[in-house]
Amino acid sequence: MSTTHLGRIFHVAGRPTVGEATDALVWIPDGALVIDDAGTIVYCGLRDGRPQATDTPENIRDHGDGFLIPGFVDTHIHFPQTYSVDAYGGGQLLEWLDSCIFPAEARLADPAFAQQIARDFTARRIAVGTTAAMVFGSAFPSAQDALFTETHRAGLRLVSGRGIQTVGGPSATPLLTTDDRAVELAADEISRWHGADSGDAGNPLLQVAIVPRFSLSVTTSTLAALGELYEDVRARGVYVHTHLNENNRPGTGEIDMVKSTFGVDSYLDTYDGRFLPGSRIGGPGLLGRRTIMAHAVHCTDDELARMADAGTSIAHCPVSQQFLGSGTMPWRRTVSSGVTVAAGTDVGAGDEWLIARVLADAFKVHLSEPGEAGVAIHPAQMLFTGTLAGARALDMEDHFGNFDVGKEADFLVIQPDRWEPLESILRHGIRADDADTARDQTLFALLMGMREPAIAEVYVRGRRVSQPAP
Repeated sequence: MSTTHLGRIFHVAGRPTVGEATDALVWIPDGALVIDDAGTIVYCGLRDGRPQATDTPENIRDHGDGFLIPGFVDTHIHFPQTYSVDAYGGGQLLEWLDSCIFPAEARLADPAFAQQIARDFTARRIAVGTTAAMVFGSAFPSAQDALFTETHRAGLRLVSGRGIQTVGGPSATPLLTTDDRAVELAADEISRWHGADSGDAGNPLLQVAIVPRFSLSVTTSTLAALGELYEDVRARGVYVHTHLNENNRPGTGEIDMVKSTFGVDSYLDTYDGRFLPGSRIGGPGLLGRRTIMAHAVHCTDDELARMADAGTSIAHCPVSQQFLGSGTMPWRRTVSSGVTVAAGTDVGAGDEWLIARVLADAFKVHLSEPGEAGVAIHPAQMLFTGTLAGARALDMEDHFGNFDVGKEADFLVIQPDRWEPLESILRHGIRADDADTARDQTLFALLMGMREPAIAEVYVRGRRVSQPAP
């Protein structure tokens, strides 16, 4: 039996670039989304134009004034930092890691605590409508097992890998392993969890990434070993996830420390196999279509071009970049390079779990970029960045991210009357006489005014996802 969801539909159709998202924006005020038994979209359009079932009854879900939008994709979020949102560290990135984050992440060595945090992390994802996520994992295998198990039970999409650290200060000691142990644990996680839900390496819900924390948490020998591991598993669809060019405080910031520690010309060199002094090649690189670099705030033109050539994407995290004083990723220059830019919460430096709030902050910070760099991001580009761009960054655009026929039905039902401020601005806000402008104003108000209570229902592959039992 097919299921028809009736409501007001927004999505970005086809395979546009971010610059083409405005023309690809679909708005159907009286819409229908028809899903077959396998959770595949068979129709998206006017409710009166949908195909009529002839041999089986139609299951109709009428959401009234509710909005149907694609599920949000979070391309950078830290599972071990679920309870560390807004942690006060008294400094920027490196101080915050040392005083707040490494001690918090060490607590996941306790399997009972890890189970609790995995349950809460999964519940928060459902509550904010994050149907797919690239998740920076725990250093501890039992915690990762709990994360994958809870995610599988809920029916969400997950890409994650244990956070790899082989060097660090005293506060990071509980998280450290040797190079050999790091590779052993990563390979074991891949063998047990990559595609474990279906056995289909092309389209599982559960997938694994190789996750070096960042270059200052590993050595040249670690990078060489991880590059060799990735060469072995790349064809299986395994991912790579890490941080790049987040903090550039002169002399003592992350970027200068990476360049001086490794003796390289650029931060990206350490991930591109050029991690020996003088940026000499030391082993296989980690760039590719399934590699996502978080932040990329201070990239050079050469770094952006190399990522674009490799198909490597950027997880843009404006909320956490403000929290840690990291600066603003230059929107125009970054997207014009051809690199896919998707949204990331970066919980816990990011204090917003809801991707719509990340998009709202992106609009504000990029509008405030100096001079000609400032840009008012179009609401269609905002929706694209939080949905289809995320699916593209995960190399899963063929399967989800919008409501094109043949894709899997990952979507949210937004009921404005569950959050009165949102309902008020949608009902009473000024709208232009021009239909396209009024459409854009409605989408902008929806994204800017959305809060967690308005997310009434969450679906993955056409199946409603429920909160895990306590």
